[in-house]
Amino acid sequence: QVQLVESGGGMVQAGGSLRLSCAASGRTTFSSVTVGWFRQAPGKEREFVVAISWRGDTTAYVDSLKGRFTMSRDNAKNTAYLQMNSLKPDDTAVYYCATSKSFPTPSQAAYNYWGQGTQVTVSS
Repeated sequence: QVQLVESGGGMVQAGGSLRLSCAASGRTTFSSVTVGWFRQAPGKEREFVVAISWRGDTTAYVDSLKGRFTMSRDNAKNTAYLQMNSLKPDDTAVYYCATSKSFPTPSQAAYNYWGQGTQVTVSS
């Protein structure tokens, strides 16, 4: 089994920044899988944010978030990161990380392990 634990969420004012982490443990081949970030706002469906390939050389972003959000990974630490800048109240959501054996994709069906999520709240 693979465990994914997100951290770094919290409450921040609009315009602020947060850095989320996704740490993998257990029987993981973290360095050989795609990692994705998704988010679910209150009353809305979970949506794709960004994904990064196993080597970190390919990323897929939602166009609307490109330029504000940056994803990276450190395979030596089995950890992926999501740097979020210029946060807006609309970014308020629970953020989840997940892993996939596929090339970076927004399709949630391609991700087989998921974390429990971390809450991000952006106040105006």
